[in-house]
Amino acid sequence: MDDQHDLMLILKSRFSLVIIETPEEPRVLALIERIANLEEMPLFKWSVTDGIKRHNKPEPIAQTYDFTEALRHIDKTPQNGIYVLLDAHPFLDSAVNLRAIREIALEYHKCERTLVFKEEMELWCGRHEGARLGGSQEAAELLIQHLVGMSNDEARRLIRQAMEADGSITMEDVARVLGHKHESLGAGVLALEVDTGRFKEVGGQQQFKRGLELRRAAFLGDAGALGLDVPKGVLLLGVRGGSKSFAAKALAGTWGLPLLRLDFGARYNKFHGETERNVREALDTAGAMAPCGLWIDDIEKGLFTDEDSSDGGVSRRVSGTLLTWISERKKRVFLVATANNIQSLPSELLRKARFDEILFVDLPDEATRIDIFLIHLKRRKREPAEFDLAALAVQSFGFSGAEIEQAVVASLYEAHANQAPLATANLTAELKRAKPLSVLRAEEMQALGEWAADRTVMAH
Repeated sequence: MDDQHDLMLILKSRFSLVIIETPEEPRVLALIERIANLEEMPLFKWSVTDGIKRHNKPEPIAQTYDFTEALRHIDKTPQNGIYVLLDAHPFLDSAVNLRAIREIALEYHKCERTLVFKEEMELWCGRHEGARLGGSQEAAELLIQHLVGMSNDEARRLIRQAMEADGSITMEDVARVLGHKHESLGAGVLALEVDTGRFKEVGGQQQFKRGLELRRAAFLGDAGALGLDVPKGVLLLGVRGGSKSFAAKALAGTWGLPLLRLDFGARYNKFHGETERNVREALDTAGAMAPCGLWIDDIEKGLFTDEDSSDGGVSRRVSGTLLTWISERKKRVFLVATANNIQSLPSELLRKARFDEILFVDLPDEATRIDIFLIHLKRRKREPAEFDLAALAVQSFGFSGAEIEQAVVASLYEAHANQAPLATANLTAELKRAKPLSVLRAEEMQALGEWAADRTVMAH
C-alpha cells in the first residue's frame, strides 16, 4: 500500500473532514507535509499546547489555543488549506464544537478547508469510556460491505449509531443498515425479506445445498482474483409446496446476504411505460444493494408468452429487460428464481448460460420426509425422539414439505383442544385425512416429473 498516494487522493478528493487513527503521529505529519508541498496546499497544525501554527512559521495564531476558539478562527478566516487537529477527541463532547465543525464542513464549497483529525487510540465518532470496540468480526465485515454506495454522511451516521448503542458491532447493526439502505433507495416493487433462514432448516435438497456451498467463496470473496466467474444464481422448478421459496431465504441467511424479492404480481401500472421503468429500477436497486440475493418468485409470471400478445408489447419488453439483465449483470447479485408452471417458461430462460444450475424440486423422498418432520417438530418445541418418524415418513408418501408442515400444525391444534400432548397417533390421523396435491392433481404432477426428468438436475 502507498500511504502517501492514498492520502493524497483523499485530500485532493475535496473531503471536508478526514479522520486518521494512528499511533505514528510524526510519520503522518511528515506525509501530510510532503503532500501539501507537492500540491501547494496551505497547511496548518493545531494542538492544545501550540494553538494553530502555519507550516514553517514558528509563531502561533493568537487566541487559538482553546479548541473552540481555534474552530471559530478556522470558520471565520477566508484562508483555504489543510488544518490538522491533533488529539481533539476530548473536546468533541461539546455541542458547540460539533456545530462549529459541521458549519466549516458545510461551507467547503465557499472556502476549501479540510479538517484532518489525528487520533491516537480510537475513532472520535464512537468512544465508549475508553473501552475497545467489541462485537463480531463477521458482522463488522458485512457492515463495511453494505455501506458501499451510501454517502459519507450516511455511512458515518450509521457507524456511529452502531458503536454508540452498545460499544460493539453485531448482526443487528447489519440488519439496521440494510433496512436503511433499502428504504433510501426507494425500492418500489422490491421487498426486503427480513425473515430468512438457514440450510439446516431445509429438508433434503442436497444437490442445491452442495452447489451453493461450492460457489459461496467465489461469490462472497474476490472471484476475479481466483480466476473464477462470479456465480449467477439458480432456477428452482418444481411442485408447489416443495420449499423452493424457503430455499431462497435459507441461501440469504446462510451467506449473510440481504434478500430482495421481486413481486411480478405488483409490477403492472396503468400508465404507459411505467411497468418497464419499475422493473428496470428494481434491477438497478438490486445492483445498488450488492452483494445481495434477489429472489424472483413465480418468474414465469413476468415473462412473455403468446397469451400476452394483446397487452401492447409490455410483457415482451419486460421479458427482454429481465433476460438481458440475467445474462449481462456485473454486480454481485445472486439470483434465485422459482417457478411452478414450468411448461409456460420460454426456452430463452432455460439456457444454461442464464443460471449456474437449473434444479427440479420434486416431492421429498422418505429420508427427506423424516428430516422435514424433525425440523418442524423442533421448531415447535417438541422432542422428535418421542415420535415414530419412520412410520410418519411412510404415511406421508406423496406429501410436499409444506403439506407435512401443515399436518404438524393441524395436529398440534387438535392435541391442544383435547388437552393432551402431541403424539404420533395425532399426526398419523391427520395425514390419513389430508389429500395432498399429488392425489388431487395426480396427472399434472406426473407430467411435471416426466418433463423434468431429462431437462433438469434433481435438487434432492
